[in-house]
Amino acid sequence: MIPESVKVAGVVYQVKTVPIVEIDSNRNYQGACRHSETIIEILDSLSDDRKEQVFIHELTHAILNEAGYSEHDEALVERFSVILHQVLKDNGPFFKK
Repeated sequence: MIPESVKVAGVVYQVKTVPIVEIDSNRNYQGACRHSETIIEILDSLSDDRKEQVFIHELTHAILNEAGYSEHDEALVERFSVILHQVLKDNGPFFKK
């Protein structure tokens, strides 16, 4: 289950599922981390597993941002977040129904 909010380094990010995720006038996104608004958006038409993966991906961006990194290597974020999703799902109470 994806939480409604998540605290990262003392900052609470609201987690919202939305019908469209738009970044710079491009609507071809599955998720977004809006650092200045402290919101994580996830496309609501995705499967539950994909929503979880996208949530972890955007959470990784939030973590990097709160750690002071303004530039994020998207390939690294993608690879890291896919593995982290698997680790959390298979080894703990995360995303259990």
